[in-house]
Amino acid sequence: MAAMNVRITDTESQDERYDLFDVHFYTDTIKTTVTSHPQIITQWINETTTTHSSSRQLMVGLDVEWRPNFQRNQQNPVATLQICVDRRCLIIQLIYCKSIPESLIDFIGNREYKFVGVGIESDVEKLLEDYDMSVKNVVDVRGIAAEKYGMRSLKNGGLKELCSVVLEKEIVKPKSVTMGRWDSEWLSLNQIQYACLDAFVSFEIARHLNVGASASAAPTPGC
Repeated sequence: MAAMNVRITDTESQDERYDLFDVHFYTDTIKTTVTSHPQIITQWINETTTTHSSSRQLMVGLDVEWRPNFQRNQQNPVATLQICVDRRCLIIQLIYCKSIPESLIDFIGNREYKFVGVGIESDVEKLLEDYDMSVKNVVDVRGIAAEKYGMRSLKNGGLKELCSVVLEKEIVKPKSVTMGRWDSEWLSLNQIQYACLDAFVSFEIARHLNVGASASAAPTPGC
């Protein structure tokens, strides 16, 4: 198994509506945009759908983060939504969006696209509860990986375990970042790297499992 190799570079955008970063994971570089601005979200989606217009079915890594709930009756809303296609990732700070653009609603609601992740059903259910945003076509890669590798334990595995088995790479998920202030207006470099890799690694696992060609959609709560 390859040694751990991950770092992040701030590419210093001159536009105050968004920030740009290069997240390096082994030999891959993921171009990462962080924004809460509807126009930038729409621009990213338009660029992505145009670039992949020849694809019969777009596959998208998806993940969300929120500030942990430390009290029994506390329910903090989703703070960030991460979507990744190939080597491009968009981290949307939903909690700071003045409005959610129709382009995003249409994108995640497109039944021709497959949104892939680990334990993704709970993520999309929380998106629906917190923002009334409905992801129409979701695939949890755990069941597919468990069947392919003959490892029943993967059905309940986490991203770290699936990354190790499917990609033969190590992803570190520090508790200090996992349990951090995801509702902060200014995310740390560690948070941005973490959020990007959750979506990117989900995409890569699905790509290695050939999910785009084979998987059927899982039912989505509320659809």
